[in-house]
Amino acid sequence: MASFTLHGIPVSRGIAIGRAHLLAPAALDVKHYLIAEDQVEAEVQRLQNAIAAVHEELQTIRSGLPKDSPAELRAFIDVHALILSDSMIADMPLDIIRNRYYNAEWALVTQIDELSAQFDEIGDLYLRERKADIQQVGERVLKVLTGTASTLETATGPGDVHMIVVAHDISPADMLQFRNRAFSGFITDLGGQNSHTAIVARSLDIPAAVGMFNASALIAQDDWLIIDGDAGVVIVDPTPAVLDQYREQQARLLRERKKLSKLKKTPAVTLDGVHVTLLANIEFPDDCVAAMEAGASGVGLFRSEFLFMGRAGFVNKLPTEDEQFESYRKAVIAMKGRPVTIRTLDIGADKPLDAAEQTALNPALGLRAIRYCLAEPQLFLAQLRAILRASAYGPIKILIPMLAHAFEIDQSLAMIEQAKSQLREANKKFDPQIPVGAMIEIPAAALTLPMFVKRMDFLSIGTNDLIQYTLAIDRVDHEVAHLYNPLHPAVLYLLASTISVGAKAGIPVSVCGEMAGDTKLTRLLLGMGLREFSMHPAQLLSVKQEILKSDLTRIIPQTKKIMRTFEPAAIADAVEQLRLL
Repeated sequence: MASFTLHGIPVSRGIAIGRAHLLAPAALDVKHYLIAEDQVEAEVQRLQNAIAAVHEELQTIRSGLPKDSPAELRAFIDVHALILSDSMIADMPLDIIRNRYYNAEWALVTQIDELSAQFDEIGDLYLRERKADIQQVGERVLKVLTGTASTLETATGPGDVHMIVVAHDISPADMLQFRNRAFSGFITDLGGQNSHTAIVARSLDIPAAVGMFNASALIAQDDWLIIDGDAGVVIVDPTPAVLDQYREQQARLLRERKKLSKLKKTPAVTLDGVHVTLLANIEFPDDCVAAMEAGASGVGLFRSEFLFMGRAGFVNKLPTEDEQFESYRKAVIAMKGRPVTIRTLDIGADKPLDAAEQTALNPALGLRAIRYCLAEPQLFLAQLRAILRASAYGPIKILIPMLAHAFEIDQSLAMIEQAKSQLREANKKFDPQIPVGAMIEIPAAALTLPMFVKRMDFLSIGTNDLIQYTLAIDRVDHEVAHLYNPLHPAVLYLLASTISVGAKAGIPVSVCGEMAGDTKLTRLLLGMGLREFSMHPAQLLSVKQEILKSDLTRIIPQTKKIMRTFEPAAIADAVEQLRLL
């Protein structure tokens, strides 16, 4: 067969070379038939038995994890177990069987489809991709119901030393079952930058490409494959010459990574002596282990919404103040005196706690993040009290997302003061001088910075949302994903002006979006004046290496020229030349 190339979304760096192992889905196109009334309870029991079997399977996988496994893995297994226990999965399909007389598979798929449709209405790309968790849990139950649950475990043996998994989608739990089988990479039709499979791939440092559309249909079992994780490219049946080329590149990357590990304790200082702070983005308190191992100077972004969204069913199951406090305290203690920046709840009408209440016509522009928190003051106060209480155990910063108006800033600060008063009355300890910062992720905020620097202690640029709102595109929508361009001159202008205004006002500015971890953009951001980068721990050493090789006396003049350029091709060329200085 002739060689061909597929293009998807790069989510984890590196080169993988091996033979394809196709992971067949538990056919969502299951049999649909009506059952007799006297068979209803037997069908209900069949589904309950399948759910119980999956619970046991997940527990077995979790208990079998090595002690040195990334914290994300246990957390994702726990999330899937919670989803499986929720009434939306555990009970609603049973009601469908009893009321509509559907067979178990049909009832389960009907409920999964309904939940998936609700998640499709969510505007936030990270939380929208949580739909995949619902579908993956459904897949596991369907495999038990259809008798295909053993496919994953028996499909390959320890002799397959260069296996690349190809699937329509793959759950973190499924990925773990390949750990002892030289699983060297994976390719999926679905997924995006923030899918759980992408997060696990980054935590395991496994080359991967997702969002490949129909790769699982085009690739045959045992095809030779090359994954270029940095480019999101998959080469199917490569020629001998191409194979040799990528094997050389793979060997070079391995040598470079060994060198990177020696930089963990090296300060991030440019050739001309400028110190740069490198921070880690985390979703869970246990992620602090990876942050510390990578040599992070602190946590620049703790996505607190995961503590809420990881709770299947959401309604009446929100984490209590004490539960939140324990999570924040755990992170602070794990960072051993390094600062932890906690972003307040980035959730709302576009990320519904109760999907039944979803009414926003345009969720991405609806009641979300700080807008939602100000509309739900008791929920917001509980989180603020939890964060403040944790600040008694180490340095914490509060980061407020989605701010655009002066009154939102003032109301947020007033709520923080109210939470402090409540804690004083309860004789609870906290840091009275806790810094409070703003996410700059809306163009309106980036264009009205004086009202932010007047009120806030620091700024953090969320490049993911800033790019999407500036360019009016949704990078999760594959039809417009090609328009997502971090180097668009409007985006560069907003970035540079925010960094400049912060520097003139004497308040710290960091970047916590994907741009911070992209080594192709490190020198450009340094040239703009950025001195704080926050990224996934797996990206930190690569960015540090780029900083160590940078000379700002040469980079800054070239960056100024880029900022005066408006032609996309010229900007791209200039950024590439910047990397060669």
